[in-house]
Amino acid sequence: MKEKIIKSLQLFTPLILGGLIGFIINSSMDYTSLNQPPLSPPGIIFPIVWSILYLLMGISYFLYRKEYEKNYLYYLQLGVNLVWPVLFFTLKLRFFSIIWILILVYLIHRLIVEWKDKKRISAYLLIPYLIWTIFATYLNIGVFLLN
Repeated sequence: MKEKIIKSLQLFTPLILGGLIGFIINSSMDYTSLNQPPLSPPGIIFPIVWSILYLLMGISYFLYRKEYEKNYLYYLQLGVNLVWPVLFFTLKLRFFSIIWILILVYLIHRLIVEWKDKKRISAYLLIPYLIWTIFATYLNIGVFLLN
């Protein structure tokens, strides 16, 4: 029973942690005051998209964990993901956050490749996350260059 509860919590771990980070950095968010690159969505889009992506991430790992051991690459990419908004919004390290998000793109890609042969659906559920993170990389670079 305890194992089932722990596995069920893994489903919502990314969403809970992402929400916590959002709460922590909320007072330092300066998105609307920054010069934006073309194709920048309105600020309201980000919490909606990230909530969906965090849920997909949790579902992906939940399905993976039904058959396989813990995957430390998953936790590493989640940790890198959660640090990025602190670097970008709170610490205002715009250039360093580009390097950080490129590391995140690489880790997500590695995770998809690693999981593709073991649990294909788990890998496929991470593709929107990879695509959005690549788009966020473009936005990060654009904000850095324009501000």
